[in-house]
Amino acid sequence: MRCCFFLDLDAESPYLWISRGKHVPQLGEVEQRRYGPRQGVLRVVELLSEFNLKASFYVPGVVAKTYPELLPFLTQHGHEVAYHGYFHERIDDIPMIKLEEYLVMTQELFKSQIGLANLGYRAPSWEMSSEFLEVMKRHGVAYDSSLMGFDHPYTINGLTEIPVQWMVDDALYFRYTNSTRDKTHPANPNAVLDSWIEEFEAIRETGGLFMITVHDWISGRAQRIRMLRKLLKHIGQYSDVWYTRTDHLAAWHQQSVNESLFHVSGEPMNTQFEIRS
Repeated sequence: MRCCFFLDLDAESPYLWISRGKHVPQLGEVEQRRYGPRQGVLRVVELLSEFNLKASFYVPGVVAKTYPELLPFLTQHGHEVAYHGYFHERIDDIPMIKLEEYLVMTQELFKSQIGLANLGYRAPSWEMSSEFLEVMKRHGVAYDSSLMGFDHPYTINGLTEIPVQWMVDDALYFRYTNSTRDKTHPANPNAVLDSWIEEFEAIRETGGLFMITVHDWISGRAQRIRMLRKLLKHIGQYSDVWYTRTDHLAAWHQQSVNESLFHVSGEPMNTQFEIRS
């Protein structure tokens, strides 16, 4: 069984994307999100060090530019860094030419800060299109981690896909900014822990990939660090679990028989429905 630990280092980038450059005088949500790069990332890295684990950090370009110490800090600790849009833009919000421009900007920024190119990509909000998959291949992106077509690595439109899933994403349970976008209050962490352990045990029974996705400004908080420590302790009791960075898992998939066995097309459906009386 494979297990990956991801952190989407969004910081204030989604807020910047929503405001689209407009001046916003309120500091509440911005400061809440800035907690991530200021304090949350360090707490998560320290937690991973407790268990001698290496993780994958998906960083929007604007976050890397705003906090230029982040990418070097993460790579120096042996973690993977990868692309996560520039402004945390959704691919269905803007034209493809602008998405491509943002991808190139992010690639150039990463190269200038840490000297690395051809990294992995995770789409903001986990949305993707066949057209953008082609754009990523053209620009040498190593793999994508945005879709949910299997519970193990696969290949879609010729690009390696490391699947995610909403069930084990902290944002669903704990994201709260006291705005109109909030649907409910943060969940009880004990209930979330029980759910994640149950999901882990189920995947371990069937064989597959257990993906833990957290965010700097959400799970960098003390309560969630305690919850994650309990989860990692539970997983750590098993000797048949392979913890790995996403780029290492993608490279393994590309050299395995699964690369050709699980190769699918991501073309959208064009089915027409006819309603008859």
